[in-house]
Amino acid sequence: MKAPLLSALALALMVLAPSTHAQDVVTQPKPGAPEPPREWIDKDTGHRVIRLSDKPGSGSLYFNFNGYTPDGATLAISTPDGISGVDLKTHALRPLVEGKVRLLFVGRKTGQVYYQRPAEDGSGVVEAVDPKTRKVRQVAKLAKGVGIQTINADETLLAGVANRTDVPIPPNLMDALPRNPDDVKGPDGRELSYAEGREVQLNARLDSRIPMEIFTIDTATGERKVVHQATDWLNHLQFSPTDPHLLMFCHEGPWHKVDRLWLTRTDKPGAAPVKIHIRTMNMEIAGHEWFSADGKTVWYDLQTPRGEDFWVAGYEIATGKRTWLHLDRNAWSVHFNTSPDGKLFAGDGGDSEMVAHAPDGKWLYLMRPRAIPDVAGIHAPGSEALVQPGVLDTEKLVNMKDHDYRLEPNVNFTPDAKWIVFRSNMHGANHVYAVEVAKAAP
Repeated sequence: MKAPLLSALALALMVLAPSTHAQDVVTQPKPGAPEPPREWIDKDTGHRVIRLSDKPGSGSLYFNFNGYTPDGATLAISTPDGISGVDLKTHALRPLVEGKVRLLFVGRKTGQVYYQRPAEDGSGVVEAVDPKTRKVRQVAKLAKGVGIQTINADETLLAGVANRTDVPIPPNLMDALPRNPDDVKGPDGRELSYAEGREVQLNARLDSRIPMEIFTIDTATGERKVVHQATDWLNHLQFSPTDPHLLMFCHEGPWHKVDRLWLTRTDKPGAAPVKIHIRTMNMEIAGHEWFSADGKTVWYDLQTPRGEDFWVAGYEIATGKRTWLHLDRNAWSVHFNTSPDGKLFAGDGGDSEMVAHAPDGKWLYLMRPRAIPDVAGIHAPGSEALVQPGVLDTEKLVNMKDHDYRLEPNVNFTPDAKWIVFRSNMHGANHVYAVEVAKAAP
């Protein structure tokens, strides 16, 4: 059996073990392996790729977490011994924080780099460092087992999820299963793929119905407020990049079983969360959601049904209007993302064991949206209320044939949209790389 390098489950478990996070998983270099190249032109795509990290085991943030300073000058990455800043012009690295810490995100207002420093008893402290001066300030103290997932647009609120402490907590049924998805068996005892084993684990955790809550912490006063409580598996919190009180969250679990995508407001206590996507067929799935940079749209992976027909779907928050952009099986990606101006998309591909079972999906992709207009300008009655269809035309950027997708690449655009940053173990150990959007000059 393969030892898992990374899974979406690792991120999902973050709320139960806050010190465990995707970018902390270290893949050791193969004995005797040469140092990965610093730069090359992908011979299959013609695009230039550069390695941004120096130390094996370095990682960039999850695809929907902000890692960039507002001036577009610095990218924060995790390293085996702390956090470093990458100068996006010179690609020089500068250590920012040393020690066992978990990189959280970069503030969109101040550009400070937020991280969580764990204590031996399982509690923790959220701190922030100025990437220019390296001055550190304490932001919040956290109780044992509590993790922070997001910060709002003006950096006045942190938000996280936790198990409730005021009610009995039932056992987690997932604890009875093997930790490695490769070792999980089906109900009839048959061998399962890594992806299937992960689904069984997720379903066991969901069926535990553990009482949870979403909370905020005021970064000035430390005041903690509960935003939402449920026995749904609450996870994947994301504050809007522009609206300080708009918070997105998900119901974690097998995507075909849960209504995953939700919006709520932190300035309206008791308000019912708004469901973003409503299923219209059995086995339809939606997830891996993110906000557009202007905060106007929620985008997400949509499959109708699971593993057969693939879309990147958009929900316009102010109007409820919907856009579905179609793509083929090979272009389906573990995660998608959008450029700061919203004109381009990117995808990180996937291997043949994943939900799309793509025969040739191990690529990083650049995607250009193309709307499908009405024929001859003739509109169907009520067409403005229907889903607006389109297509994502794809261009291959990086051949990922040597990448093990149990480490998810997590593509994201640089602020100038000239590069796409990702992480990969294509050369053995995981490193942070970037591929240039424009093709290299011949």
